[in-house]
Amino acid sequence: MSRRMKSPAAARNRQPILDVLSRILPERATILEVASGSGEHGLYCAEAKPGWTWQPSDPNAEARGSISAWRESAGLDNLREPLPLDVTGIWPAGPFDAVVAINLIHISPWAVCEALMARSAERLRQGGVLYLYGPYRREGRHTAPSNEAFDADLKARDPRWGVRDLEQVVDEAQQHGFVLEQIVEMPANNLSVVLRLHA
Repeated sequence: MSRRMKSPAAARNRQPILDVLSRILPERATILEVASGSGEHGLYCAEAKPGWTWQPSDPNAEARGSISAWRESAGLDNLREPLPLDVTGIWPAGPFDAVVAINLIHISPWAVCEALMARSAERLRQGGVLYLYGPYRREGRHTAPSNEAFDADLKARDPRWGVRDLEQVVDEAQQHGFVLEQIVEMPANNLSVVLRLHA
């Protein structure tokens, strides 16, 4: 049986995410993806952008197995072997041009968001990008009924989880030297949030 996991959400959002990353990153870049999950985003981006070096990571061994299996099947030199990275733990040295976190901060305690901002600021080059993708509340309100239902489901699974207030996330990032560069509306009521480390 193949270890390669498939995510329907990744199949839907990988091209829109690549479109945004292509606009904000140079042709040659080193990218750390945290909480890579199945590994499909890294595979897709590394295939499309041979000048990018993509470093996937995930604390879950099954996820890393999937990432490795996708990597082996594709044979891409610019897609690295996944790291067993917990965002709240010790990060690789870097420096990186970008840190990518797709569907992470709503499926984790707030402490993960805090650690993501702090460690990214330490590991990114000046002018580097922290890219966040997922659902957010704006001005204290959900942007769609589906997001409100998703938020309730997340909190039922773990009360520390939940769709975050965008303003609170941006404020946390700003405390570590990030500037909000742009917000891009994405499929299924998600947002791309582009934060740049102030040079």
